[in-house]
Amino acid sequence: MPRADHLLNVALTWPRLDARVDGIYGLRPLLDGPRQHMVEAAIVRGILHTNLRIDPASALRFAFETSRAARRNHLAPEFLAATLLQESAYDPDAVSAAGAAGLGQFTFDTAADYGVDPFDPDSSIDGAASLIGGYVAGYRDRYADPYAVALAAYNAGPGAVDRYHGVPPYAETREYVSDIADRQARLYSYEK
Repeated sequence: MPRADHLLNVALTWPRLDARVDGIYGLRPLLDGPRQHMVEAAIVRGILHTNLRIDPASALRFAFETSRAARRNHLAPEFLAATLLQESAYDPDAVSAAGAAGLGQFTFDTAADYGVDPFDPDSSIDGAASLIGGYVAGYRDRYADPYAVALAAYNAGPGAVDRYHGVPPYAETREYVSDIADRQARLYSYEK
């Protein structure tokens, strides 16, 4: 198994390598190789399977930043990655019809409130991890599944969670929570 720092260095050189160099093929396991020991490799696989426009080097960088941000905020990296996959498919330029932007799909008001630049991938990942991690911590003693409630707050707003004392009965929000659970399970399936 290659070391993470070596793998990152190889991936970061990928766009500059000649197509005939074996190093490019070396990134194939990130997409369709065997189960991985590193959570970051599983996240890369999830990103590459979800968004064909993301190059492997960017996917690897996003995966490492997701893992670091998740751990800083006491979240499983797979949980945060599944949320970002659902929100934007890790597209830094994503803008929803509702005006939410970036990897974490922040509205501009929420981004300003939390000091997030929604179009800066690192800022968006950190902001999403901080916001969701704060929700999980706040709901931990109040609900049996604080992660589902945190996702509901991220999707429908904490006011809706307070009003309904948990995940609101909105079909979109319930599907959102379910879809993220499915994505998280898929990421776990890529790991050993």
